[in-house]
Amino acid sequence: MDITLIKLSLIDEDKDQPRYQFSQDALEELANSIKEIGLLSPIKVRDTGDGRFKIIYGNRRYKASQMIGLESIPCIVSNATDELDIYFEQIAENLTREDFSPIEEAEAFHKLMNDDRFRSSIKLLSSKLGKPENYIKNKLELLKFGNAVKRLIVGGTQIRKDCLTEDQLIPLKDLPIEYRDTLALTTARDELPVSDVKKIAKLFKDKSISDSTKQKLLLKNGSGLIESWSVFEQNRKEKLAREKQQQEDTKLAEERKAAKEQETAIQASHTMNEQAQMPIEQTSVQIATGASAAHVHTIGDQVKAENLMNSSLQDQDTLLPHKSIPTYTLDKDSYSITLDHAYAEAEALLEQIQNGVMQQLDTSEQLANDMIIKLQQLQELWRTIMRESQA
Repeated sequence: MDITLIKLSLIDEDKDQPRYQFSQDALEELANSIKEIGLLSPIKVRDTGDGRFKIIYGNRRYKASQMIGLESIPCIVSNATDELDIYFEQIAENLTREDFSPIEEAEAFHKLMNDDRFRSSIKLLSSKLGKPENYIKNKLELLKFGNAVKRLIVGGTQIRKDCLTEDQLIPLKDLPIEYRDTLALTTARDELPVSDVKKIAKLFKDKSISDSTKQKLLLKNGSGLIESWSVFEQNRKEKLAREKQQQEDTKLAEERKAAKEQETAIQASHTMNEQAQMPIEQTSVQIATGASAAHVHTIGDQVKAENLMNSSLQDQDTLLPHKSIPTYTLDKDSYSITLDHAYAEAEALLEQIQNGVMQQLDTSEQLANDMIIKLQQLQELWRTIMRESQA
């Protein structure tokens, strides 16, 4: 790599190069350093073919040398002619400089991707410059802000008054434009830390807050915005707690309802099972006394009569004046006929009870009980006959 002394009068700045912001104080500091110890690092130029040279990188050193009146400076002369390669080289060299601002970097990336001369992809930029794709994307997000905000963007992470770091701006990048720049300028003026900027951004992203309220919030300073966020956050937590409690109460009520329904179903199932396990011959008679009527319920499809009386009916002739109750002789041959007669007598008694003819309720209940006893006796005799017939 040859280094050549070239007169400053033959060197032109590259107005199209990525870096264009130069701090006057930093330039004066560099000029004093060059004056005392000389220019330690040569600049790089390319031959434009007309006896002149254009800077590839080293504009800041070139300017500082002009300030102290140097006639010549050491240069590296490049033979590169491809505009894309030269621009990549300029960016790569500036990325190593601390004073290469984030907005200059973002604009350089944007130019490489959108200028008709380059039309590069993020993937190509990443491979050429050795930077992750997300790094490039985050830098491009800075271009969303207006010029007033861009002028305040500086490198590094130190919070300074009327300056903005990349970390301070990233939380605000997705806000609507009517909020974004105003909040950025408030952040710079009040030196808000990144944590506070994130809270403010969350406040303005919340859809439950009306646009008119947000417009009023823009009038507040940084501390006022943080106070508003605290109130909002407290209200949000209380609302979530109420909703959670309502959900738990609803769930508990549903569980209780389901448990009650299950208990009712189990009780009904037990009742049905008990009824299904009853012998066919078993019957029940329920007589409920009341002002108007008595009801008799029977169980068993094969048993036609559940009430039979012999001597009890004979003892109660006064209760059945329209019909006398015969005495039945029970044997195997005459059983079915006897049962039919008993069924007929039971139907007659039931009809009198239902129609209210029988007014002596206590006597009626006793008569019904006697009939149940007689029926049970009839059933037992039938079992005896069946056993004897099978023997």
